[in-house]
Amino acid sequence: MQTLAYSVTFLVLIDLNLSQILRRSPILTVLVTAKTNRTLLKGAVTDIIVILIGDSGVGKSNLLSRFARNTFSLESKSTIGVEFSTRIITVDGKRIMAQIWDTAGQERFKTVTSAYYRGAQGALIVYDITKPGSFDSCKQWLHDLREQSEHVSVMLVGNKSDLRNMREVPAEMAKRFADEHQLTFIETSALDSSNVEKAFTQILTKIYRAGTANVRNGEAKGVDLSAGTQSEPATKKGCCQSG
Repeated sequence: MQTLAYSVTFLVLIDLNLSQILRRSPILTVLVTAKTNRTLLKGAVTDIIVILIGDSGVGKSNLLSRFARNTFSLESKSTIGVEFSTRIITVDGKRIMAQIWDTAGQERFKTVTSAYYRGAQGALIVYDITKPGSFDSCKQWLHDLREQSEHVSVMLVGNKSDLRNMREVPAEMAKRFADEHQLTFIETSALDSSNVEKAFTQILTKIYRAGTANVRNGEAKGVDLSAGTQSEPATKKGCCQSG
């Protein structure tokens, strides 16, 4: 697995008064930005969208910043709306533009941010291993996600593994939940970067390889495999497709 040192971050601030507009075209701003960003690259690039969901305070924003920019902030504030970062990685000799969306975890944003689920091919459901409540919420997050996107690839992520002395969610319990719901499971630490790269590259690789297999079988779904080839989700994006 190789990566290119390339990362751009955008912040999409959502005004709750615009929720009706966003529900009609929830990924419009993100797609326009991604399209502009993509013109900076040469050659065919596969776009894969992965969304971060979970309770507020579990470390989603720091997971994103660690993967996209290799940075961490102890004073990270709760996300308002959606933070969107991209990074180019290489899988099986092909370049992938990973578009990672970090959504707000607060209850009052759920109606708006859940509209972004439909554009994602993968999702990381993140909980804090020191907060059992954040783990208990994963069942509802998964339910909400699958209501919007039935075939999305999902990984369960137990974050803050560096706080092992404060652990309240046993890894065995989380693994059992993941197995019951056909999820991939991993524990990470955005603070010391443990398994962060592995988590993102693993789900991106899985999505990419599943997409290439679908194309070989004549069932292109979920990923745009080349410039000029439209995947099924892309056809739902209207005039602002990210290919």
